[in-house]
This record gives sequence, structure tokens and C-alpha cells, in this order.
Amino acid sequence: MINKNEWLTVGFITSCHGINGQVKVKSLSDFEERFLKPGMRWLQKENEPPMKIELISGFKQPGKETFIVKLQGINTRNHAEQLKKFKILVKTDKLPKLKKGEFHLLELINLEVKTLENDELKTIGKVINIENEKNNLLVIKLFKNQKEVFIPFVKEIVPLIDIKNNFLMINPPNGLLDL
Repeated sequence: MINKNEWLTVGFITSCHGINGQVKVKSLSDFEERFLKPGMRWLQKENEPPMKIELISGFKQPGKETFIVKLQGINTRNHAEQLKKFKILVKTDKLPKLKKGEFHLLELINLEVKTLENDELKTIGKVINIENEKNNLLVIKLFKNQKEVFIPFVKEIVPLIDIKNNFLMINPPNGLLDL
């Protein structure tokens, strides 16, 4: 279950855009309104405490998963340049309600990881993190050797997610767990 006092990274600032302080944001969210709808947001540089900032406006770049946003008080290219690599956060208690069968990526953390061996589910580890700078990767700690492995979060490799019963099943290609 999601801890209601945590932060969730929904995007990160990749560069500035133009000369008037706009920034380009890479989205890690399925909810576009986070970058389009004016209101309060939080920015975080590395592991510093998050700081409040107001989103004034935003638009999605055609054909891309990036947004151009205008933030309160950021009015020059130099100021925008200083925000490069900042994360855009939301409080986990502000997460949108989902339909049945949907889940937030954050809910995958701490799920047991199982594989199907000889028609039997075998627990091999647990999800300890999600890396999502470029693509979503599950970070799994294997029980047999305490090794951390990265599993691409795609339907072919992670065919079953059962939040209610606290596990997901993976179907890793040969050798993936040995890397």
C-alpha cells in the first residue's frame, strides 16, 4: 500500500526552452494534467527537500512525451537553465483515483516477485525500487544471493501483477537474472 506522506516523481526537467524561462519536462506520468493545469507543484534537486512552485501554464510537444511548462518566478533562460535535472514531485496522497485493475507504479515496491517453474509459482525476490529516468525498470532483490537485478517493466516480461495478493510474476528471458 502507498504511504500517504511520500513523494512520487512524475517528471523531470531536461532543459530550458526559449528565452523566457520555460522548461522542457520529461513526463513519467500517465496524467497529462500534471503539466498542463495551473497550480502548485514541487521541485526537488537531488536529495534536497522539495520546494513549492506554481505552474503557470504548459503544453505537450506534438508527438513526444515531453511538455513545455512555465513556472512562477522563472523568467529568463539563465534561471530556467538552473532547474535542469530537477524532479517534479506530487504527494502520494494527491494521486488520482484509478479504475479497477489499474495501479500506480509506486504500489509495485515491496511486492514479491514470482516465476512459473514446472507449473508452480516460486518466489524468487521482491521489488525494492523502480528506475524510470528513461524506461521503467523494476529493481528486484533476489533472495538466493541478495543481488539486485533490473527487469524491464513490459507485458512480455511482467505478465501478471496482483496488487491484492502482494505479488507480481515475471517471465525473464534466459540469463536476465544472472546479469
